[in-house]
Amino acid sequence: MPNPFFVGQAVPPQRFVGRTSELDAAFDQIHNRSHMAIWGGPGMGKTSFLEKLASTETWQQHRLDSSSAVIVLVSCGNIIPFTPAGFWREVLSLLREKLDREPAIQANIDTLLANRTTKESLRQVLRKLGQSKKFLVLLIDDYDAALQTNEEYTEAEMELFLSECRSLSYHSQERKYLSMIVASLKRLNELGPKLNLNKSPWYNHYLFQSLKPFNDTEFDQLLGIQKTPGLDKDILELRKAIREIAGGHPAMLQIAGSFLYREVRGSQGQVLDAQDFSARFESDTKQFFDNTWRRCNEVEKNLLMLIALMDLKGRLHKNKKFDLSDIDIIFSQKERDLTNLEEQGVIIRKVHAGKSEYSFTSSIMKRLVVQELWNTNNLQDREKIFFNPMSHGQAKKITNTIQWLWKNKDQALSAIEWSGKLLAALPTGAIKGLFNWK
Repeated sequence: MPNPFFVGQAVPPQRFVGRTSELDAAFDQIHNRSHMAIWGGPGMGKTSFLEKLASTETWQQHRLDSSSAVIVLVSCGNIIPFTPAGFWREVLSLLREKLDREPAIQANIDTLLANRTTKESLRQVLRKLGQSKKFLVLLIDDYDAALQTNEEYTEAEMELFLSECRSLSYHSQERKYLSMIVASLKRLNELGPKLNLNKSPWYNHYLFQSLKPFNDTEFDQLLGIQKTPGLDKDILELRKAIREIAGGHPAMLQIAGSFLYREVRGSQGQVLDAQDFSARFESDTKQFFDNTWRRCNEVEKNLLMLIALMDLKGRLHKNKKFDLSDIDIIFSQKERDLTNLEEQGVIIRKVHAGKSEYSFTSSIMKRLVVQELWNTNNLQDREKIFFNPMSHGQAKKITNTIQWLWKNKDQALSAIEWSGKLLAALPTGAIKGLFNWK
């Protein structure tokens, strides 16, 4: 059997798992000709989600008739450089391909494409679709590209484009024939142009929905884990190990599953080499975690470093140099930034006795952040952000902790080493029994 996991590409709709409530919300919006904005960090499955929505089988599963819907999936990232005219042209071109049974509308689109395309071009086509008892489901991936200027796309042009999208979706008569779902890396209100306090926000016609890391049920479903009687202990250990290195990122879990499948297929009953597995996994996912780090702003990077310090404090609790009792002051001042990191799937927040505690979704990300701590050349520059709400005495405690880490890298590294401890060597025959791989 071919490897059932998909690495470096969207998951086909028939292999898509989870996101039940998010799909229900999307179809509610489509049914009402309303709009939705989904967001999530790299690897959260935004493209797979949109392709799942585009599948006629998915519509049938939700007991909806797709025959009157014209479904168009467009990526703003493929419009290089992004311009409004290029966007409207791409939408019209893809829409034309979907209308083989509507030659009159195709002819109308051909006429529009022969000239400069605008919002009004699509508005005319929507009117024709309505006359034919049809409506457009416009699925827009990589919407971030439309919210960034370039040499051919100014701030003023961006504001106009977003205003036109809102007008088309919210104010025009043709809105009855359009449902738009966009996907981006962050919330729309954190992207794009600054708000004009005298106008309604350009994004307030969307229902906002984040794609978060997979929960335990979705985790088991993706990997095909079966709760077979007598293997519960192995299941728990394997789940713990994979969660530790991959978190709940769908893309990371696809990679982990692909590795395990190849090990099982070629093992012939041999023991799984845990060290080799973890080393290859970290090597193949390094770029993903590096990109995640680079996407963080300076405040987010500093917060991640503080979370890493808190984690090390728990693992090196006997060392008196670790006095981090005042980090909570910083966390309380940066709740919005911490929420952003949580929504991107970088960290997890748990509440105990009314107090928020933060940890990394992946131990690989944690190791990367600790390395960045070691590579910090000028602590004084970071102190401005680290210690802004703290007194000199409180800041000194954290400074001492960081300086101690610089001098004791080996001890700190051993405290977060995960490859040999968590992924215990399991017989591949036992691993086969844990998964529903046929």
